Amino acid sequence: MAVKSKPFPAELTASRRLFVWAQIVIVLVLLEFALWASTTHMRNRWAVVAATTLIVLVAVNVLIDPSPRSSFARLGLGFPKAPGAGAVLGLGFAALLLMVIPVRWIGGQIPANPAWFPNLPSVWGYALWALMQEFILQSFFFNRFEELYGSSPAVWIASSLFAAVHLPSPVLTTATLIGALFFCEMFRRYRSLYPIALVHAMLGLAIGLVVPDSLLHHMRVGIGYLQY
Repeated sequence: MAVKSKPFPAELTASRRLFVWAQIVIVLVLLEFALWASTTHMRNRWAVVAATTLIVLVAVNVLIDPSPRSSFARLGLGFPKAPGAGAVLGLGFAALLLMVIPVRWIGGQIPANPAWFPNLPSVWGYALWALMQEFILQSFFFNRFEELYGSSPAVWIASSLFAAVHLPSPVLTTATLIGALFFCEMFRRYRSLYPIALVHAMLGLAIGLVVPDSLLHHMRVGIGYLQY
């Protein structure tokens, strides 16, 4: 059963709205530093700062706000219900087939990047990274935009922001906009990160396998894409 969305914007005070916007801006700025700092060392340091800040802000919201908008279930950390998980996974597999079958039909190679063919540790590592990305996208950004503007607008706002973070990669920016619209809508309906993260991992690995690295640049974004 889908989680019923609540009209959060009607309940917000001016101070709460300012607090929510401050969280969004702070984390977004730190993420951009992590993507665009001039050296790998600095990018890694900013990534740690961004991740720590995000986790602290999520925890602070849970502690100071006992309402449903900051609950464990609303963060998407609860165990998924079977109908919701089935819907997400079924649509995800359909998208995977739509991605792979045309490549085979036109005679393309799978993988297009043989050196990228994932071993088991890299698959698990990417699956964990997909879960982390969905936590950032859904549990942090989507929830806050939902609180500010309501559920349906939050799907479009959070998805657009997620795509923009993947600039200047044309492939990943386009793919993440389409993917995030699906992920955010599924999160809005079913409120569980785990099936969404699994589909994210499957589709992300498929992109890495079927798209030539001359376009993907090892799936880098930010300054790493330009320095490839």
